[in-house]
Formats: sequence, structure tokens, C-alpha cells
Amino acid sequence: MLVTVSATQQTPGSSGTEDTLKDFWASRPRRPRRGRKIAGVATGIGNRYGIDPVIIRVAFVVATVFGGSGVLIYLLGWLLLPEEGDQASPAEALIGRGRSHLSGAFTVLLCLALIPASGWAFSGPGPFGAGFGLLLAALALFLLHRGRGHQRRPTQTVQETGMQVPLNTEATAGQASPAGVGGQESPVWDPLGAAPLSWDLPDPEPVPAEPSPPEPRRKSRIGPATLGVALLVAGTGVVLHQIGVDWFSPAHIIGAVLGVLGVGMVAGAFTGGGRGLIGLAVPLSVAGVLLTSTSVGDIRGGVGDIHERPTKAGAVRPSYERSVGTVQLDLTALPNSGALNTSVNVGTGDAKVVLPRDADVDITCVNGLGAMSCLDMTHDGFRGERTVNDDGPDGPGGQKITMKVNVGMGSLEVRRG
Repeated sequence: MLVTVSATQQTPGSSGTEDTLKDFWASRPRRPRRGRKIAGVATGIGNRYGIDPVIIRVAFVVATVFGGSGVLIYLLGWLLLPEEGDQASPAEALIGRGRSHLSGAFTVLLCLALIPASGWAFSGPGPFGAGFGLLLAALALFLLHRGRGHQRRPTQTVQETGMQVPLNTEATAGQASPAGVGGQESPVWDPLGAAPLSWDLPDPEPVPAEPSPPEPRRKSRIGPATLGVALLVAGTGVVLHQIGVDWFSPAHIIGAVLGVLGVGMVAGAFTGGGRGLIGLAVPLSVAGVLLTSTSVGDIRGGVGDIHERPTKAGAVRPSYERSVGTVQLDLTALPNSGALNTSVNVGTGDAKVVLPRDADVDITCVNGLGAMSCLDMTHDGFRGERTVNDDGPDGPGGQKITMKVNVGMGSLEVRRG
């Protein structure tokens, strides 16, 4: 029996940037066929560099929400990373440079999907651009390969080189020695019950020494340090938002905190810590999705409930605001004359306004997420907006009310008394 062996063996060498990039492409992650969620991009990267795939998935979600580059990066990974057992990636197979189990038609569809993904990424929501996300992803992969590229290298397909090595090159017991070499043939009948040539028995294998116990792993401080920095960033952002710095909106503050958590999780991947940060990053990502897809307005009203029923126009505030809570405003006790202009803003909670029966109203209702009823005009779900001009059952004349009611997430109700 003959065994074909490879005449070459790859040795990882990543002395410079160019060598690192070449070695990354030669030993890039392979997408597994088992244990993956969609195409195995996150699992392949995690397996290649010894990182929990959950961290990679969270990074994709964060990149999708803040900057819009996550979907684009995932599609590129799907196209450029080969699957286990394939000779080449789907993109390479499409141009004839190897074989991939993915069909050419589906690969073309993935390539076409890059067009809307790129358009959405470079014009998508969030405080960070897609270019920044792509640059950050490329830098993270470069540093990962620079630090861990020598580990968990994917096995290469054995290539035939024509070198053939016999499986057993030793003479078997009882085989005659070649003539002229020396040595004696064993007699047909051996009184000792064994051939003399078989007396040379192999030495027994040495008993392997017991491995030394592993050194206790130092507890990483990445998690607490990252959490402290994230709280500092969040607190600073809230203070700047309260004093009127427009950039520090709730969505931008969450984006900055997620950026800190992302850096901490990447650092924890090298030091073996920071897994607890995932539990904080996931709900923040969900909140970020809601805030970037809804409008919460300019809300600095604090937390709590407001219940007011003014009896004269001078008692009506210019605005009623709550970041979290409920605003109930009853205007039915106002005199049936004059004009007033006010607004109601609620970040998360409920807003309920009761208008006088005969007042002439010009009202705009905006609800980012939730149920809305604006003078019998209803809307449920995301981003509802209604503008109503109604003179009441008595027709034009009398009291004039101009109002805007805005709720980020919650219920909104405006009706006549």
C-alpha cells in the first residue's frame, strides 16, 4: 500500500503588512457546514481565531444598526470565504478559479444583493458612516490575523506530487536475507520455538510523563473597565444633551456606548474576558434600532407623569415634555375664545389630550412606534404622522388651538371632550 504525501508545507510568516495580508488570504477562515446560523461567516471567523462566534454576531448587528455596513460586510464574507470542503470561495468559483458547492446562479444573486446593500449602507441610519464601519472591520481582521494567524490554521487539501513512500519498509519475520549480505537463515524447525531473527524485540514504549497542571488563568479586568468607560461616556452624553448640545441625541449616545462595548469585546477576545458585555450590548442594539427608525423629538422633560387641566389660556404652558412617563392634558375648561399654541412631547410613554368640543383646532400628531388616535384618525406600528384641521361641530369661529403632539414609543390619543 502506498501513501501520497505533499512535498510542500506552508509555514506562517507575517513579518510585514504585505506578508500578513497574503497569509490571511491563503489561510482565511472557512465557513463551517454545521453550527452556523445563516452562511457561517461569524462562526468561521470565530473558529479561525479562537473567538466566541456570539461576539462576532453582535459586532455584525452593531455595524448594521450604526452605520449600515454589517449586511454589506456579511455578504462580502459569504462571497469571499470558502466553505469547508470546497476548493475556492463562491466568488472565485464564479470566475473559474476552483470549485464551490454554491451554485453559480445563487452566487450571482449574492453579487446583485451587494448593490442595494451598498446603497443602504452608505446612506443608512446611524451616527457613523459605512466607510468607517468597513475600515474598522478590516482593521479588526488585520489585528486578529497578526496576533492569532498562526493558530487554528485551516487544513489544506493534500496535493499529489508523485512522491510515493512504502507503508512498511522493514523485512518481515521469517523473510530470507538477501544473498551476500550476511546472516543466517532460520531453520525450518526451531527447537526454541522462535526464529533467531525474531529475538530482537522492540523496546517497550516509555510511559508518558503526567502533564503538569495548567497555571491558573488570571481574571481579565476588561469587562469592568469597559463597563466603567461606557457608563462615563453615557453620563457625559446625557449631560451634554441636557445642556443643549444637539449632536448628543439618544441615538448618538447609545451609538457611542455601543462603540465602547465593541472595543471592549474585541479586547476581551484576546485576553479571555468581557463576555458579560454581550448581555448589555444586545438590548442597547435593539434600543438603537428603535431610536434610529423613530423620532423622539427634542425631549428633556425628565421622568414622571404630568396631569393638568388649565382653566385659562395664560395657564397653558408652551410645551409639556417627559423623557419617560405620561402626559395628560385636559383643555376642556378653557374659555371659548382666544388662541393658544402648545406642544406635547413624550419620549417613552403615553400622551393623552382632550380638546374643547367646539374649538377650532390645527393639530399634528407624530408617533414613532405604537398606537395613535388623532381625532378619529388612527395608526398602529412604526412612524405614524397625521395633521388635522377641524373647526368642530359649530363651524369656524371661537377658540383657536394650534398644537403638536409627539410620542417616540408608546400610545398617543387626541380627542374632543
